[in-house]
Amino acid sequence: MASRVPAAGRAVRQPVERGAVWAPSMAGVRPLITLAGLLAIWQLIVVLSGVPPFILPGPMAVLETLVNRWPLILGHAWITGAEILMGFALGALLGAASGLLLASFVTARRWLLPVFVVSQALPVFALAPLLVLWLGYGMASKVAMAVLIIYFPITAAFYDGLRRADPEMLDLVRLLGASRFDMIRLIRLPAALPSLASGLRVAASVAPIGAIVGEWVGSAGGLGYLMLHANARMQVDLMFAALLVLAAMALALYLAVDRLGRRLAPWQAETDNQR
Repeated sequence: MASRVPAAGRAVRQPVERGAVWAPSMAGVRPLITLAGLLAIWQLIVVLSGVPPFILPGPMAVLETLVNRWPLILGHAWITGAEILMGFALGALLGAASGLLLASFVTARRWLLPVFVVSQALPVFALAPLLVLWLGYGMASKVAMAVLIIYFPITAAFYDGLRRADPEMLDLVRLLGASRFDMIRLIRLPAALPSLASGLRVAASVAPIGAIVGEWVGSAGGLGYLMLHANARMQVDLMFAALLVLAAMALALYLAVDRLGRRLAPWQAETDNQR
C-alpha cells in the first residue's frame, strides 16, 4: 500500500494527547474547586456548631459585609498595599546588595555575616514598638517592619547562589584575564538568579506580615488598623472581610513575583509538570 504524502504547503496535523487538552483548563479549575470546598466546610462548621455570628460568621455574611463596606475596606487596602510594595522593593534591593557584598569581599563576609546570623535570633515583632516610636505612626514604620522581615531571606538566598557558581567556569574566565567584576557579571550573577528568585518568593509571602504587625502596634490606617478596630467592636464579619482582601493581595504579589522569577531564570529546569 502506498503511503500518503501530504501536498506541498499543507500543514500536517499532529495527534494530540487527550491529557494535553484538559491539562491547561484543569490548572485553572483546580484552585476554584479547592476554594469552593473550603467555603463549604466553613459554612458546614457554622451550621452544625451553631456558633454565634459575632464569634464565627458564615461565608455569605462575610461576602455581604465585603460588598456593603467595600469603599471603607478599599481605602485601607490602598494603604497596606503601598506599605507592602515599598517594603518589598526596598528589602529586595538591600538584600540583593548585601548578598553581593558578602560574596564579593572576604573582609565583609568575615565581619558582617556573623552579625546577620545573630540578628535573626532577635524577635522581629518585638522591634515594632520601637520602630513606631522612632519613625512615628505613619507609613515609614510599617515599611521598615516589612524590610526587616524580608531582608535576611533575600540576602541569604542570593549569597548562597553567588557562592555556587561553576568553579571551572570561574577558572576559565580568570585565565582569559577577566576582572572580579566580569566574573560576577558573566558567571556568578546568572548562576545566582534562580536562588534570588526563590528568595523573592519567600519575601513576597512574608512581606504582608510586617506591614500588618506594624499597623497593629500603631497606625492611623490600613487593613491591620481596620481589623484591630473591628475586633474591638465585635464586628467579626468586617474583620474577616479585611482578612480576605489581605489574602488576595498577598496571593497576587506572590504570583507576580513567581512570574518575575521565571523570567529572571528561564533556563532553570523545572520538574513540577510530572504526574
